[in-house]
Amino acid sequence: MAREKFVKIVSSAVPVNVENIDTDQIIPARFLKATERKGFGDNLFRDWRYTKDNRLISDFPVNDKAKYEGNILVAGYNFGCGSSREHAAWAIYDYGFRVVVSSFFADIFRNNALNNGLLPIQVTPEFLSGIFDTIAKDSKAQFTVDLENQTITNNTTGDSEKFAIDGYKKECLLNGYDDVDYLVTLRPEIETFEHARNR
Repeated sequence: MAREKFVKIVSSAVPVNVENIDTDQIIPARFLKATERKGFGDNLFRDWRYTKDNRLISDFPVNDKAKYEGNILVAGYNFGCGSSREHAAWAIYDYGFRVVVSSFFADIFRNNALNNGLLPIQVTPEFLSGIFDTIAKDSKAQFTVDLENQTITNNTTGDSEKFAIDGYKKECLLNGYDDVDYLVTLRPEIETFEHARNR
């Protein structure tokens, strides 16, 4: 299924400065009944965003839209740990985030994110701390994510850091491909190979 191409993002960020955020906190298991990828964003961080009697917790950063906004989610160390549910990536993407920044990601979450158009950027603890400090001083501070050059920049301080990404996944994000879309682009080469083999 084709998705939006990932272009350079210049955006403010939403901070959730908590370590070891697991996939059940990202999207609780009771909301996994749907099979389509739509609608999961409504329940992103559900148990942190709402009280047990379904009242909005106004000072949780994702809820505080007057203070925090943007396409970048910034979280603490070991983001996406726990169960391997792909719905965690669906929920973050469906809510409107295109980038998640942390100093460490669980491997399965990282792969699920990349497979669903969401860019996980792993930075050093020092750089992450600088992002949180910047947002604490100015909640509208801007950050630049340049996928082509694999850099993230704190526009307030000018600090920039390179991030790693698999070359294939990078190409898919830049072009808005999923795995099937990518294979379709190889159709001429596949047909040439099959023709030569059949001869």
